[in-house]
Amino acid sequence: MERENPERRLDILTVGRCAVDFYSNDIGQPLKHAKSFNVYVGGCPANVAVGTRRLGLRSAILTRVGMEPLGDFIMHFLETEGVSVEAVTRDARHLSGLVVLGIEPPDKFPMTFYRENCADIHLDLDDMRAAPLDQTQILFVSGTGFSREPSASATTAAAENAQAAGATVMLDLDCRPTLWDDSGAFGPILRRVVAVADLVVGTEEEIKAAADESDVEAATRRLLKVGRNLRALIVKRGQRGSTVFADGDRIDALPFPVEILNAIGAGDAFVSGFLYGYRRGWDWRKCARFGNATGAIVVTRHACANDMPYEQEALDFVKAHGGF
Repeated sequence: MERENPERRLDILTVGRCAVDFYSNDIGQPLKHAKSFNVYVGGCPANVAVGTRRLGLRSAILTRVGMEPLGDFIMHFLETEGVSVEAVTRDARHLSGLVVLGIEPPDKFPMTFYRENCADIHLDLDDMRAAPLDQTQILFVSGTGFSREPSASATTAAAENAQAAGATVMLDLDCRPTLWDDSGAFGPILRRVVAVADLVVGTEEEIKAAADESDVEAATRRLLKVGRNLRALIVKRGQRGSTVFADGDRIDALPFPVEILNAIGAGDAFVSGFLYGYRRGWDWRKCARFGNATGAIVVTRHACANDMPYEQEALDFVKAHGGF
């Protein structure tokens, strides 16, 4: 199922968004009433780097963080987690991105991004040239990386070079309209990336946005047609589980019902679990089922990267909830 080069020293290299998260501790209260916050590391690629590392994969992140105390905070956390930071650039001209989140379960999580001119959107071609693109089995990129230059050109080059070197390229659609100068550009730009990616993952809403379709089934068909190299299109359906479209088949994976505390980060936990199975050669359904498990664990917790499950913990969760 996967391209394999046993000489490569990384299972996964993630690219792009890496930030500091301020999450309200006043659960169920509007953000304006928050009295305290916990501080974490977040951002889709950072979450996946940590999530896969905790599951036992060898992970690294290619990003930029500010040369400021919050950048120090990010670096300390990643290093403590065992994520390789060899491809992280400390940027003295731009600050690390920030996120502030209110938590009103089960379905209200108001989020504000502070990313204007932030460090990771300034990833450039020099960063990519210095990155270990030929040393990873999987390159993981997210949609936000294509929202602005120079990150867009650099992330495109990374995907092309890694794929040419034999890596599997996974695209997480990661649709954040407020982070695009022109939100209408999301679909056309992301379809160009879908056309070359090996694996594409997104929520139903992200699938529709990427395809510029109002119906999720029509959107799925369009992306499958666009993806000329696509091995699998993975649709995250939240409390309804997930679906993989591969080799002309539709494969549904059942969810793990849990009580939701914070849904933010569940998708990145899903991807981490999915890629764990993918690296072990599991079939699509088992990969997706394990992704459902890791996502279910994280929605019961407060944070994203900081609360990603460990390998045995996730396997025990599956066993305790009916198995694969």
